[in-house]
Amino acid sequence: MVSPPCGLLTRQKEPVPLKSISVTLSIRDFVAGVSATLNYENEQAVPLEVFFVFPMDEDSAVHSFEALVDGKKIVAELKEKSEARTNYEDAISQGHQAFLLEEDDEVGDTFSCNVGNLAPGAKAALTLKYVQELPLEADGALRYVLPAILNPRYKLSGEGVGGGLHVKTPPIPAKDVPYTLSLAATVSSQHGIKSVQCNCPVGPIQYLDDKTSAQISLADGHKFDRDVELLVYYSEVHTPSVAVEMGEPAAKADSLMGDPSTMVSFYPNIPEAQSPTACGEFVFLMDRSGSMHCPMNHQDPSRLRIGAAKETLIWLLKSLPMGCYFNIYGFGSTFEAFFPESVKYTQETMEEALKRVKSMDANLGGTEILAPLKAIYSKAPIPGHPLQLFVFTDGEVNDTFSVVGEVKRNGQRHRCFSFGIGEGASTSLIKGIARASGGAAEFITGNERMQSKALRALKRSLQPVVEDISLSWDLPAGLSAKLLSPEPTVIFQGQRLIVYAQLTGTMPPAEATGKVCLKYTLQGKQFENPVAFSLQPKSDANLTIHRLAAKSFIQTKDVGFHETPANDKKDVLKISLECGVISSHTAFIAINKDLNKPVQGPLTRSDVPSPMLFAQCAAFGSPRLMMCSAPAPPMPGNSVRRFGASLPNPLSRLKGGLKLAKRRSGGSMKVQVLGEQIDVDRGVSMAYSSTDVTDLETNHTDDPLVQLISLQKADGSWDLNEGLATALGMSLGDIQAALPVKSADSSGWATVLAVTWLHDKHKDKKGEWELLERKAVAWIHSHAGSARDGLVKAAVDFLKSSVDPAVFAP
Repeated sequence: MVSPPCGLLTRQKEPVPLKSISVTLSIRDFVAGVSATLNYENEQAVPLEVFFVFPMDEDSAVHSFEALVDGKKIVAELKEKSEARTNYEDAISQGHQAFLLEEDDEVGDTFSCNVGNLAPGAKAALTLKYVQELPLEADGALRYVLPAILNPRYKLSGEGVGGGLHVKTPPIPAKDVPYTLSLAATVSSQHGIKSVQCNCPVGPIQYLDDKTSAQISLADGHKFDRDVELLVYYSEVHTPSVAVEMGEPAAKADSLMGDPSTMVSFYPNIPEAQSPTACGEFVFLMDRSGSMHCPMNHQDPSRLRIGAAKETLIWLLKSLPMGCYFNIYGFGSTFEAFFPESVKYTQETMEEALKRVKSMDANLGGTEILAPLKAIYSKAPIPGHPLQLFVFTDGEVNDTFSVVGEVKRNGQRHRCFSFGIGEGASTSLIKGIARASGGAAEFITGNERMQSKALRALKRSLQPVVEDISLSWDLPAGLSAKLLSPEPTVIFQGQRLIVYAQLTGTMPPAEATGKVCLKYTLQGKQFENPVAFSLQPKSDANLTIHRLAAKSFIQTKDVGFHETPANDKKDVLKISLECGVISSHTAFIAINKDLNKPVQGPLTRSDVPSPMLFAQCAAFGSPRLMMCSAPAPPMPGNSVRRFGASLPNPLSRLKGGLKLAKRRSGGSMKVQVLGEQIDVDRGVSMAYSSTDVTDLETNHTDDPLVQLISLQKADGSWDLNEGLATALGMSLGDIQAALPVKSADSSGWATVLAVTWLHDKHKDKKGEWELLERKAVAWIHSHAGSARDGLVKAAVDFLKSSVDPAVFAP
């Protein structure tokens, strides 16, 4: 019998050290400042060491960490990571209280907070502060997410022990989570706030000062059973802007913190243009790990991620242009491709791919993405067809920096569009691979439709490439701008572009102004986006822009604790320590040496449990786990099975810091799924057969829109048949009888009807079917000839539609 991990003690109603989490959020325009406090209390009779592992958006700049222990405030110092780890180990071995905050060695959006020697009865409040840019959604919303959960790290076959935070505790039902979350947010913008929305219960939203500010707070007693997501809508979100921030007076002259910094936000007005030729190799890499059997959101447990992904693939396949090349890969512990090589897009290859898509399941085990990426990049390029890679995943991998590095090495030959599915998808992975290849990243949560974001990315991939991108500055004499962000190499229509710069030299009088201009070329035509701004810098006690600028600089060079080249590591350490912004090479360390006497007695390690989001996902090891601890005692045996592979099971705590390996438990566990008890292998990621569980996927084939899209042919046309009649909700006989010109091609009549129906019934989803319509209209022009206008008029009359016939214009 295997001993249970210590996290199971919570089921026996034993006290846990984490009592509550409180978050104060300040959103100013499109930047968020966050202060999060973790309140601990040791109710045990022995000293305690506790681990708290939590996710954070990878664009966040963590700049402050402090502890309040029994009324005494201890401010942490930012030090080189190895030194900080050594100091932490030395401190707790001597009986001192110590606190260590560090970023994971392998993943840029995961942090651990270590609390050592918390004496019996002692209370500790740990506060960390960070700032981050807020992403802009397609509908103009600025999104802030406080992640509740973190996916278990998936360790590759044969990997040894690393320095990352490879720890895990079993989830418990949300109602039994013994800690609560409070969040109070203030939103302000000079442009005015239209609305603020939250996916969790909140108190009444208070709008102040003519709706230029708002206050919002979560309802009392909120359990951390989901991501907390705020959507903020401003009146003028697409206005270009430049903010100049004063430096820190005490900082060294000519340093990043000493000089003023500027944040420039562009919204390039790029014309939406058609590529002169339909070209491209489109490769879709789809996550088929076990966790893809989880629901997309709490509210609709029948809507599974794998179902939404399959439906999205159908949309994408139908939207591809004739003459391009494509392939589809599925990955988990292993990977498989639909075709040995990318194939030309024809009716035959599309139909074959659709059959494979409909039979796809989330049955490939864990989440190992590096191997399929290498396989894709090993294929010879197709001349005249640049590679466009679309990656869909709901998980995280343990080797994020290696994956991003692989994408970056191939960045010149392709663009990668990445999609994080469901709550807690890795921001480090999703944003990292998009940034490394000049692509774009999207996150699909809650009730959002995957199709709309995927099709928006496909439209971007089909746009002509914007070339010769440059920035030029017009500043007073004696003042110059040093770019801290990477030089922009790609911009898309409707996308925000943010750059940071350090202003060096002599600042002019208060009334002086400057100008920055974004220049680019599209299809041989030059465009300019100039923005004028005041050179009077504003003060900010948090030095928000400076810290975001430092984070932007660090991101360009920091590729992980083990991977960063020596020269880049030197630059990362300099900026990180100078600006107080954490990196993978630095850590915050706080030691309380002012105790009357060192803490005595054996040191106990304890778990902080995480909420179980979806009961039916427990069998797959898929809930994203936020709170973790130091490991339980090693399980018997040297290795355990994982998807047919044998893994070492070492656990070691080394002098340079906490070194934790994946813990594997043998045997099996019984899980209730829809009332039926099943056995599944137990571990960090759990293999299962698709026949082991009841497939919860809702059958969406009764959706008329899905039916109609499924019937479209590769060239954009529809056939006139019973399937089309069913999708349109009419009888085939009535449709045939309404054909205005009996000698006309029935496919032309069917295609005009389908396009008219889309405009009439699903105008709100135009972003999803716009590319399909584009193909259909092009086909109508080339095949319907002089009968086109008559077919359009007849379709509008037959469907009693108000659609403007101009939608069929060339």
